Amino acid sequence: MHHTAAEPATCAGMSDAFAEPLAGTAAVARSWLCLEQRGPWGHNALVQSHLDPELGRALSARGEAHGVRVQLIRHPGRHADTANDPRRRVFLAHTEPGTSWLRETTVTDPADLLDLDFARLAAGHHDDRGHPVTDPLLLVCTNGRRDRCCALLGRELVNELSGRHDGSIWECSHLGGHRFAPAAVLLPSGYTYGRLTAQTADAVLSCAAAGKVVLDNCRGRSSWNRPGQTAELAVREHIGEYLVDALRVTIEATDRIEVAHQDGRRWQVAVRQRELDPPRPSSCGKAAIRPTAFIAETINGLRVPPRNPSQ
Repeated sequence: MHHTAAEPATCAGMSDAFAEPLAGTAAVARSWLCLEQRGPWGHNALVQSHLDPELGRALSARGEAHGVRVQLIRHPGRHADTANDPRRRVFLAHTEPGTSWLRETTVTDPADLLDLDFARLAAGHHDDRGHPVTDPLLLVCTNGRRDRCCALLGRELVNELSGRHDGSIWECSHLGGHRFAPAAVLLPSGYTYGRLTAQTADAVLSCAAAGKVVLDNCRGRSSWNRPGQTAELAVREHIGEYLVDALRVTIEATDRIEVAHQDGRRWQVAVRQRELDPPRPSSCGKAAIRPTAFIAETINGLRVPPRNPSQ
């Protein structure tokens, strides 16, 4: 199936045409809560769907307070909200390297999710809730009421992937950066992608199952702040590292980031935020602005302290 290019006048079309950098544009969250919600989603899906808006506000507030990203998800295809099956699948994920996990549970009353200890979830504790999920999930933003690029390009990607990776592809609410549509996040690693094609999505899922990360179209790992995302991807490109948990951002300063390898090597990366020309809308229908991007300017290896033979 031929992949449709973004229309030139759309936010995604202009971002692509001006080659806006993808690195350092992922949502920042070390833990994720993904709730199945069938039916339509509005501009702000958590409070504009068939989910009780007061519950949506409460989940959003708790998530923001603790650094847990709350998403609505639904199966690809028709979105009728059938009342004959009240069960909803819920995925919980933690993305930090070396301690990442993905678990699934089911609720009949989504208000039960307010009983979650969001602080512990943010810190990486699942408290044995649900059961482990071994296959990675790819959540593709199709929140069309938020931006039409996600409706057109995100849904097209989901349709292209139909019949492949059954159970691993879900539609999701706004991920941030609709100008990079089709936009998607991979769980449990938190690696986020933009301008995704079906071929790259296939590679992302197959490599993830083997413990590797695809760098093409990668926006960064949600575990880190945006300069940290940029630095980590730059080091990966610099040394040709694809093992998903090989690197960790150890210092997330404003402009100098330290990245460590599991083998003991370390690098300092100088990251600068730059304004880009020409001005363009960050979302369809918005006024044109000069976007900013994080750029890794230098990568310097740091001396590794010698190991103590007695240790």
